[in-house]
Amino acid sequence: MKKFICFLLATVVCLSLFAGCADPDGENGAVRTVTDTWGREVEIPEHVDAIVCLGSGAPRIAAYLGVMDMLVGAEDHDKKGVTVLRDYSMVYHAELEKLPAVGAGGGSGANNGYAEQIIEVQPDVILAGFSQEAAEELEMQTGIPVVCVRYLSINFVDESFYAAMRVFAEVVGAQARCEQILKFIDDCKQDLSDRTKNIPDSEKKTAYTGAVTFSGRHGFAGTYANFGPFLAINGRNVADEVKDTNYFETDLEKIVEWDPDVIFLDPGNMDLVNDEYKTNPGYFEALRAVQNGEIYTMPSFNNCGTNITYAIMNAYYAGIVLFPEAFADVTMQSVAEEILGTMLGENFFEEMEQAGLFYGKLTLG
Repeated sequence: MKKFICFLLATVVCLSLFAGCADPDGENGAVRTVTDTWGREVEIPEHVDAIVCLGSGAPRIAAYLGVMDMLVGAEDHDKKGVTVLRDYSMVYHAELEKLPAVGAGGGSGANNGYAEQIIEVQPDVILAGFSQEAAEELEMQTGIPVVCVRYLSINFVDESFYAAMRVFAEVVGAQARCEQILKFIDDCKQDLSDRTKNIPDSEKKTAYTGAVTFSGRHGFAGTYANFGPFLAINGRNVADEVKDTNYFETDLEKIVEWDPDVIFLDPGNMDLVNDEYKTNPGYFEALRAVQNGEIYTMPSFNNCGTNITYAIMNAYYAGIVLFPEAFADVTMQSVAEEILGTMLGENFFEEMEQAGLFYGKLTLG
């Protein structure tokens, strides 16, 4: 019944706008078709001036493309307060806070948009990091075209992100900016790989990343195979022996068996790790990385989709730690200035560190 009422409301609003707004140039009815990241063909207005961004990654892409001024609504979690966990929030929170609420926010892919409120703000297009089914549901509820721009949070800035950026850019007319950002990412990926590609595996330290954040927070055993920052620098990730997966909970004894040279941990989950350490300090002290003081931060880069800025920064930090000679000319301050400045127009590296997303050594306990 609620969906039917929303549909009727959408129809009434659209008809009233059509009846009350003359269009002497004949442009108001012009449409074009775009293909979204699920392969859906979506008919949208020829000219798009107002958008709503919902779900995993969509507001972030708007920020990278520099079109946040086109937003006519914001999600609740972006309105509540500035958070360093979502990179765009650090730059655009003040603007997002003033916009009407049009959705709950989150990265599940489900439809959590507020249909009635979206109809009220009348965007030309809704750009959503939703599943295909959720997008179609919201389109039915509002009568407004929904274009999916969902991308994956696996490997290292994979093709799904490039596709989402290009679909979004096509909708809003930001193709030039899009290609500029994607070329910058390509240049970073090339630089990261070039620095290490000729180093034989026998000369590489082994690494483990733990206490990662996926579908919530995890302790020491939460880890990644095919971990993006390690892949970017051709690193030796001990967890890569686990095939056909990305993030998972490993067995604690398996980490002892791997006994990595270097351990990286998410500083935001160190309370969980320290509780584990207090319960069983002997377990941790048996690891070579702990004995040698080779424990470093690896700040979380996933929150409602991947913060591409943080993922690239983390790759450079992993390079600095694991391949100090190859990255001798790199500092995290300079990396942050270039990446944050290019992709978001503002360097907030100091604020990141003050808020807990810092780069450096860790001590357990």
